[in-house]
Amino acid sequence: MRQKQKAAVLSQRQTAPEIYDMWIETDLAGEAGPGQFICIYPKSESTLLPRPISICQVNEQKTAIRIVYRIAGKGTREFSSYKAGEEIFILGPLGNGFPFQKGEGKRVLLMGGGIGIPPILQLAQEIKGDKQIVLGYRDNHLFLKEDLEKLGTVQIATEDGSVGVQGNVMDAVRQKGLEADLIFACGPMPMLRAIKAYAQEKNIPAYISLEEHMACGVGACLGCVVKTKEIDHHSHVHNARICTDGPVFEAEEVEI
Repeated sequence: MRQKQKAAVLSQRQTAPEIYDMWIETDLAGEAGPGQFICIYPKSESTLLPRPISICQVNEQKTAIRIVYRIAGKGTREFSSYKAGEEIFILGPLGNGFPFQKGEGKRVLLMGGGIGIPPILQLAQEIKGDKQIVLGYRDNHLFLKEDLEKLGTVQIATEDGSVGVQGNVMDAVRQKGLEADLIFACGPMPMLRAIKAYAQEKNIPAYISLEEHMACGVGACLGCVVKTKEIDHHSHVHNARICTDGPVFEAEEVEI
């Protein structure tokens, strides 16, 4: 059950240009699942809305949450200045995560692109099965690569060709001849569109986590809707709210 509470920054470090890695002490960790997110409230009075950030990892004791995020504006730039011991307010855990239980005993393809890579870490930890992990980066700043290599076979794609396959995650899948029974993915919309098309072509179930700008984070403002095949019980139209009905959807359910 989501709740707003005071939490404490345990540690923070910069791992790539504009990319920060923070551990937050909170008992919300006991409820958090892969693919869910939290909202962090900026302290600056000029920044009204909380910022949604995906959960990257939960520690073994379930006492802390790890987030890995990119500076995208005033709020996240403020977050990057936080030091160990600093108190913050967070809301969570929010959204519906990945149905990782479906991957048990199957060949699973985990695909993350850019700032869509962090949710893949906790997901890879939870899945009991054969995991191929494909990560897409802009360049050779490969944040979280070493963490993910401990959990499965990792393939890299970079836009500039500096590491691995030049191109995107689908280029890596095709070049490496990867096959799977199930796909889980998180990343920018063009990547998810390509994955949805590939999953349809191969007749593979795919679950995708949609990245979208959010305002309230709790489904009240309808600022983050996506078109769906089925009628939403809240708005009675072919829409779903990414923040509450998602961010994870079965690819066949959404029109992207």
